[in-house]
Amino acid sequence: MAESLFTIFLEGVFIKNFLLIQFLGLCSFVGVTKDLKSASGMSGAVVFVMAMAATVSFALYNFILVPLKLEFLRTIAFIVVIAALVQLVEFIVRKHVPALYRSLGIYLPLITTNCAVLGAVLLNVMNDYDLAQSVVFGVAAGLGYTVAMLMMAAIRERSDLVEVPKSVGRGVTYAFFIATIMSMSFVNFFGVIPLE
Repeated sequence: MAESLFTIFLEGVFIKNFLLIQFLGLCSFVGVTKDLKSASGMSGAVVFVMAMAATVSFALYNFILVPLKLEFLRTIAFIVVIAALVQLVEFIVRKHVPALYRSLGIYLPLITTNCAVLGAVLLNVMNDYDLAQSVVFGVAAGLGYTVAMLMMAAIRERSDLVEVPKSVGRGVTYAFFIATIMSMSFVNFFGVIPLE
């Protein structure tokens, strides 16, 4: 039985959250969540790239690779699609929001190698989603990424105002400590691992 679009949307945002459940795209999760402005800019770029990558990859896979029996090239083809979309986003952000472009730094071009984006388009193929399902899952995965990024940035900004125990540390160690707590909350709240 085909999954409804609403179910796919909820799975993409919460149950299959790429950052907190599947642990994909962690470099930007740790690197760009020092402030809310950078996190929201990065999240917007990732939502756009995931939605467009889902659409273009669906067409590329179903209308070119499958008829030519070149399915084994899907990973390489999807990486090329994602890289082209990231170049487009980078151009738009650099031209229209230069302050955000400077604050994102190296992380904006690194969306190309963000395994969360590639994971979303590969999951679309593996789950045999149609076009609408692929786009909904791509957008939902991007929104799930956004939820996690904004929560992490808000926590890190607020925690700069309080004294953190030395045993927890600062910087990357502290970011992974927060990520662990957030991940455990997601797993338990959304029942990813059923409790007996």
